[in-house]
Amino acid sequence: MSSILLIAPAVEPLTLAEAKLNLRVEHADDDSLIAALITGARIHLERTTHRALITQSWRIVRESWPADGRLHVLPAPLRAVIAARVFDTAGVAHPIDAPAFVPDIAAAPGILGFAPWTLMPPGRATAGIEIDIETGYGAAPGDVPEPLRQAMRLLVAHWYENRSVVAGGYDPTRLPAGVAALIAPYRVHSL
Repeated sequence: MSSILLIAPAVEPLTLAEAKLNLRVEHADDDSLIAALITGARIHLERTTHRALITQSWRIVRESWPADGRLHVLPAPLRAVIAARVFDTAGVAHPIDAPAFVPDIAAAPGILGFAPWTLMPPGRATAGIEIDIETGYGAAPGDVPEPLRQAMRLLVAHWYENRSVVAGGYDPTRLPAGVAALIAPYRVHSL
């Protein structure tokens, strides 16, 4: 099973103004750098936790339906099924009504429940099933849990303050101690 990003977040969980306030930066000279660090921090946290922080759309691609009628999906949290299709032996897509799936939005990873006997088996051996889902905490920065936003603040500050350190025993992979503690409750183990 693979997950493909279809629509990236429209905003970041941390605004440029919030990051600059946290960094105590009052000039605009580093705005593009700070914006890039914000995006980098979001991507880092999303990869580390297997979560989508801001609403985004993903395509789940599978070869077959799970026999137990429970499809586990990442990234979490799952919000909704947007569309689904199964491909026949000729490669023709057949749409599946979204109500055929019952999303468990509280589970992490997300679970899509369905009745396996009601769905057409894929005729294509590879990527025979595609399910488009919406994930994330919400469309606004304030929808993201505050511990994850604080972890972003710490990462942005750490990377901003250490952006020019290249020697002297500095380990660029070492992150601030508080980041791991803040994100630990939000980590989802991969499938």
